[in-house]
Amino acid sequence: MRALPPTTVARLPGYLRSLGGLASEGVTTTSSDQLAELVGASPAQLRKDLSYLGAGGRRGVGYEVDHLRRQIAQALGMTEERRVVIVGIGNLGQALAAYSGFADRGFVLVGLFDTDPALVGTEVGGHVVQHVDGLERAVEEQEASVAIVATPASAAQPTTDRLVSAGVTGILNFAPRTVRVPDGVDVREVDLGSELQILGFHARQRSGAAAPAEPAGPAVEPAPEPEPVPAAD
Repeated sequence: MRALPPTTVARLPGYLRSLGGLASEGVTTTSSDQLAELVGASPAQLRKDLSYLGAGGRRGVGYEVDHLRRQIAQALGMTEERRVVIVGIGNLGQALAAYSGFADRGFVLVGLFDTDPALVGTEVGGHVVQHVDGLERAVEEQEASVAIVATPASAAQPTTDRLVSAGVTGILNFAPRTVRVPDGVDVREVDLGSELQILGFHARQRSGAAAPAEPAGPAVEPAPEPEPVPAAD
């Protein structure tokens, strides 16, 4: 398999999701036109993306759905188990802990962490919330390589630093601030506020709303009319 451009990697989950939908409907083969329409891409772009995986459709037949699903899953590392911890078990963290799609995507949730005494020791999504003081030890013992950060903004960078020091190499950051990581560690920022603002922008564009007017400058009074010159006697 050739090296994948980041833009191609970003599109692969969409291809895999659409292929899963086809498989659930009993579809065994699909064309590049059909799959491209499902994911909102052009057939040419889709064929180019899949060529990086060595996936070529058969003329007159197309792509075998199950075989293509396996190829994409392998490219995304879903054939290997990845262990995940979540730090920050507020409302968002609890929703993420209850997410049922981890296993289907090759991820195993192995730990929940928080500092709130009201949360520590409670059970969320089948896991007991641990105090964050034991984070490094748990990451090492559970061999976790991926972490989800759902802390308040002020705790995001210190938490990230601790995770990286403990050996985590992939971070999904839901905290409302950007975090810095060293080379060799991947971070994905999920800013819900920004995504909503982008949706608002596109909704406004579709509605045809006029662009906001430029702020008016200070009013300028017209120059006085010249005084009439009296006629000579």
